[in-house]
Amino acid sequence: MPFELQIALRYLLAKRRQVFISVISLVSTIGVTVGVMALIIALALMTGLQNELRDRILGSSAHVYVWKPSGLVDYRAEVAKMKEIPGVAGAAPAILGKALVTSDRGEGFITVKGIDPELESGVTDIGKSMTAGEVSDLKPATDDDFAGILIGKALSGSLSSFPGDVITLVTPQGSLSPMGLMPRQRRVRIAGTFSLGLFEFDQSYGFVDLQTAYLLTGQDRPDHLEIRVTDIYNAPVVADEIQERLGSDYITQDWSDMNRSLYSALWLEKIAMGIGIGLIVMVAALNIVASLVLLVMEKTRDIAILKTMGASSRSIMLIFLAQGMIIGLVGTVMGATLGAVISYLLDRYRVISIPSDVYQVTYLPFKLMPWDLAVVVLGAVVVCFVATLYPSRQAARLDPAQALRYE
Repeated sequence: MPFELQIALRYLLAKRRQVFISVISLVSTIGVTVGVMALIIALALMTGLQNELRDRILGSSAHVYVWKPSGLVDYRAEVAKMKEIPGVAGAAPAILGKALVTSDRGEGFITVKGIDPELESGVTDIGKSMTAGEVSDLKPATDDDFAGILIGKALSGSLSSFPGDVITLVTPQGSLSPMGLMPRQRRVRIAGTFSLGLFEFDQSYGFVDLQTAYLLTGQDRPDHLEIRVTDIYNAPVVADEIQERLGSDYITQDWSDMNRSLYSALWLEKIAMGIGIGLIVMVAALNIVASLVLLVMEKTRDIAILKTMGASSRSIMLIFLAQGMIIGLVGTVMGATLGAVISYLLDRYRVISIPSDVYQVTYLPFKLMPWDLAVVVLGAVVVCFVATLYPSRQAARLDPAQALRYE
């Protein structure tokens, strides 16, 4: 073991008269540990929240939306065109409208989405999210049966209506009658309930088949096509490819563009939280500076004796650099380990629950990315290293003659 490291360890583990220095070193180590741990947990929280919201939004909606101003006359032919585009995993038509839904025990406003039951599961996770019934149950079993509707589990609870019950949909698109323009009204049977994990969808969305949607909205063709891509990060490229291949008659918009404000806000919060908690590491670094300055003042006589015995200024500097780096490395490793373990446990057991109607998710997710962990560890080590430079250089510049004169 190099003698510089040996002396640094001896100073760190000092006893008796130098016990105060050891306590200061311990406090500095704990400060670095707490700062690194808090920063890792905060970044894991923001990353987990970003990923959870993204996955739920993309599971509930399409990756790319395609509109055609001239209209989707034959949507099956259009779907076949979309599937020829590289990167497209699925395509389905959709039509959207607003409606008032009423039952014997409740009422509410919902967004009615007309879908093709055979194609919809290829672009959203509605098929995997069914808690009762199936997507294929939308079509009436007989000509005398009511058309089906799929509603969210939360909406089902607020209406006190469950699969098999009949509810009424009233849409603002009216029909002309002797008494004037009358809203369209249609009774439908709850064919099933779903839970997509987003309160917005589970509380205010209803899925019907295209034919029912035509009757409710007064239209005779879908509004747009919804596309699912194989790589979500490649969605902008696929959207541009659709326009290039099929012409300017097709208008596209991808998920990142439609949710830009949400993800920008989450990214800004992640940066702000990282900077704010990163200041804790800076405070811990100041503790390292203070502990080394005190140690230099305490060990002035020892430094002078080492220099008179032949130790170079470089060796003296390395002694205090090693001490500061040991504090920084031990604190960083302990903080990174605790942060990673706590983040895993908080996510694994879903410890922190939150109201889903406010935050869209039922618990706080934590996901630690390797890149975030590496940046925090490297940044903490660099900060601790910089904090040791000034006191180490001051120790190296000490004049042994001046130091021994006053001893």
